[in-house]
Amino acid sequence: MGNSNQDDLLTQLASGGAPGNDDPWASLTATTPQHAEQEKARHDEKLDKLLNRINDLTGGESLEGGSASQAPGSESSTVVEEGDVEEGDVKDAFVPLEPDSFAAAGLTDSEISALALKYLLGIGNATGRQVTDQIKLPFTLIDELLRRLKDERLVAHRGAATMNDYDYELTDFGRERALRHAQHCTYSGSAPVSLKDYIASVEAQTIADQHPSPDDLKRAFSDLLLSDKMLARLGPAINSGRGLFLFGPPGNGKTSIAERITYAFGKHVWIPRVLGVEGEIIRLFDPMCHVEAPLAENEGLLDQRKIDKRWLRIRRPMIAVGGELTMANLEVSHNPTTNICEAPLQLKSNTGTLLIDDFGRQRMSIDELLNRWIVPLEKRYDFLNLPTGKKLEVPFDQLIIFSTNLEPRELVDDAFLRRIPYKIEVLDATESEFRELFKMMAPKLGFEYNEAALTYLIETHYRPINRPFRCCQPRDLLLQIRSYCLFHDRPLEITEEYFDFAVENYFAVM
Repeated sequence: MGNSNQDDLLTQLASGGAPGNDDPWASLTATTPQHAEQEKARHDEKLDKLLNRINDLTGGESLEGGSASQAPGSESSTVVEEGDVEEGDVKDAFVPLEPDSFAAAGLTDSEISALALKYLLGIGNATGRQVTDQIKLPFTLIDELLRRLKDERLVAHRGAATMNDYDYELTDFGRERALRHAQHCTYSGSAPVSLKDYIASVEAQTIADQHPSPDDLKRAFSDLLLSDKMLARLGPAINSGRGLFLFGPPGNGKTSIAERITYAFGKHVWIPRVLGVEGEIIRLFDPMCHVEAPLAENEGLLDQRKIDKRWLRIRRPMIAVGGELTMANLEVSHNPTTNICEAPLQLKSNTGTLLIDDFGRQRMSIDELLNRWIVPLEKRYDFLNLPTGKKLEVPFDQLIIFSTNLEPRELVDDAFLRRIPYKIEVLDATESEFRELFKMMAPKLGFEYNEAALTYLIETHYRPINRPFRCCQPRDLLLQIRSYCLFHDRPLEITEEYFDFAVENYFAVM
C-alpha cells in the first residue's frame, strides 16, 4: 500500500502535476474538509443574524443596510420598523434604550442621589448592583454616583463585594440627608421617566396607527360567535381608534366584545414604571390594570441588550370600569402621607382600550362624566391637575368604549354623541345562532351536544312565550345542568329533564 502511494506521487511530479495545473505541488496541497465548510457557513449565518438583531436593538445599521430610527423627542428610545425582526422575536414599534447619562434620562444627579439615599435608609446597606437594580439605571452611572456620595461623606464602604463592587451604608450625615428627602417624598424605587419621553412613546405606539384587518378581528373574536355583519360594523369603528357605543339588551355579549377588541391591535407596548413631573412622582404601571410581557430570555449576547429598565413591556392595556367609577378615578390622586401620586385611569389606558361598562349606572352623574371628557374626546389630549396646582397636558390616546343596556339618546345629548362616531347595537341571537352557541359551549363544559334536547328546550320554553334568544343563555343553562350533575354525582349529559330544572331556576323571576 505504501509503495503504491509513493509511485502515484512520483508519477504526478514527473508529469507536471494534475492535468491543467501549472504547479505540480498544487495537487498535493491539503484541502478543507467538506463538513468543515458547511459548519463554517452555518456559523457565519448565525453570526449575521445575531449582529443584525443587536443592531436593531441598539439603533445601528444592520448588515442589510436597514436602520432603526429614533423616537421623536427621545434620546433613549428607538422606533423599530415592522418587518425588521423575525416572527417570534421582538416586533414592538417602540423600544426604550438605556441612557448613557443622567441628563439623557431627563434626570439630575440630585434626583438620583435622593433615591439612592432613601433606599439605603430603608434597607440599611446594599451593594452598588443592588442599588442599580432598585433604581433601574445602568451600573456604570450608579457606581460613579455612589463614589461621589462617598467622597461627600454621605455613604461609606461597609465592605467589598464581588465583581469590583462595594457594600454601602449611610453615614450619620447621609442618614440626616436621607430623612430630609423622605419627608418630602418616601418614594425610593425606579428612577422616573420624563413626561417628554413618555409623550414620545405614546406617539410611537399610538392606537391610531393600528389598522386591524378582517383576519385580525376574526382572530380576536375567535372564541365568540359573531356574524359577518357585526364584524363588518366593528371593523371601521376599531380602525378609527376613537369612541364607540355598544348598546342593546343585556346578556348579548357587549362586555365580551369590548374586552376582546384590544386583541385586534398590536400585542405589546412599553410604559414607564413611574413618571417624574415638576418634582412629583406619578405611578403609571398598575399590576391591577397591566399585564407584564417581558422579553424572552436568550443566551449569549442577546442577554446584554441595552433595554432601559425604567420601562416595562406589557400587553396592550384593556381597562374596564363599571358602576364604581367616580370623578376621583379620572384625576391624579395624591397620597399626603407618602407624597406619591397615582395616574388616572385614562392615562393608564393610553395606547389601549378603556371600557366604561354599564354606562349610566355610575356613582357619578352622566353630565359630570361627559363634561369631563367632552374636550379630550375631540382633541385627543387631556389636562390633569397636580397637587401643586399646576396643570399638565398629557395624551388621550385610547379607544373609549361605552357599553350600556340603555338607548344612547336617553343618556346623552347630541353634542356628546357627535364625539362618539360609532354606535353599534348588539341584537338578540337568531335561533340558528342560539343553536350554534350550544354546540360551541357544550364540549367546553364537558357535555356531548344533544340536538333533540335543545329542540325540546326551544319548543317548550322559548317559542310558546316568545322568549328572546340571549347570547349568554346557552352558557348559563349548561352551567346550571353541570352543577346539578356534579351535586348528584351523575354523568354530565344534556337531557330534557335537566333543561326543565335549569329553566325553572334560571328564569324564575325573568
